[in-house]
Amino acid sequence: MMTLMTVFATAVLAMPGTAAAQPDPDPHGSDPAKIAALKDNLAAAAAGYMKAESDLAGSQAKQAELQTQLSKAEADLARVKKRVADYAAEAYMIGGVGTIGLVLQATSKEDFIGKAQAMDRLTRADSERLVTMADAKRRIGEAKAGIDTEVAAQADAAKEMARRKQAAEKALAAAQAPPAPPKPPSDSSGIPTANPAPRNPDGSWPSQLCSVDDPTTSGCITPRTLHALKETQRLGFGRYVSCYRPGNKYEHPKGRACDWSATPDGFVNRSAGGGDKAYGDRLADFYVKNARALGVMYVIWYCEIWQVSTGWHRYNSAGSKCGDAPAPDHTNHVHLSIY
Repeated sequence: MMTLMTVFATAVLAMPGTAAAQPDPDPHGSDPAKIAALKDNLAAAAAGYMKAESDLAGSQAKQAELQTQLSKAEADLARVKKRVADYAAEAYMIGGVGTIGLVLQATSKEDFIGKAQAMDRLTRADSERLVTMADAKRRIGEAKAGIDTEVAAQADAAKEMARRKQAAEKALAAAQAPPAPPKPPSDSSGIPTANPAPRNPDGSWPSQLCSVDDPTTSGCITPRTLHALKETQRLGFGRYVSCYRPGNKYEHPKGRACDWSATPDGFVNRSAGGGDKAYGDRLADFYVKNARALGVMYVIWYCEIWQVSTGWHRYNSAGSKCGDAPAPDHTNHVHLSIY
């Protein structure tokens, strides 16, 4: 019977004391086609959820900008309406706006010239105010239409997030991965905050390839993975890590994943305990806390997997207890996948 442990077996440990390990994509000898299907389902669900989430964030940012434009246009309209009212009052004070009225009401040559100049001034101002009023009304209409469009886009993004969440839950259920037992409250204030990875101007994640050198291997990683790696190390997580690994698919050969050893010098074939377990716990919590800042797709640690849409889920390797197989159980290293 296949479980999520088989699905996410990403490393085979070397002998104790060594730092390198060669991948074994199928340590339990399960059906590769089924493993591939489950991996694809989970990866697609996580990636789709994150894209929809970034689309939602981008739409919300656009809506906020449009709301600012709407408020300014409405304020401009209110001001020009007041000016029109002021104009009407001034026109009344000079005795009307018609040329004949000016002639009939003038009591002297100087009075006539003064009324004529005032009329000319008011006429020009009236024309400008009408243009300003029309422009304000146009901007109000455009802003309201734009807001309606963004509200609809946000509803679509929310539906897509819900659909992707359901897809992830189905994939986890197929892999017999129930929700993890509730964790005791942790002091998240003790977990450092990472600098966010660069996004597109609309808030979405830019598409990236395995295009920069991987400092941990001779391979390549994406710029966003490199950012996550550097931020992790900058904030005090300095134990052995390996990112790129050759292969045909999934995150490691795409430069979108890193394995962090719980022990200081490299992968060892035993489950972490004591300070090593605490280090792994803290590192996993770091990625959960900074998931949206770093673009974390999922984290695997100590027989559990976390995704932004589903939270933590339990899993065990086929026919074993948690920790019987440290590599596929991920009890000796924290696996990170970046979108």
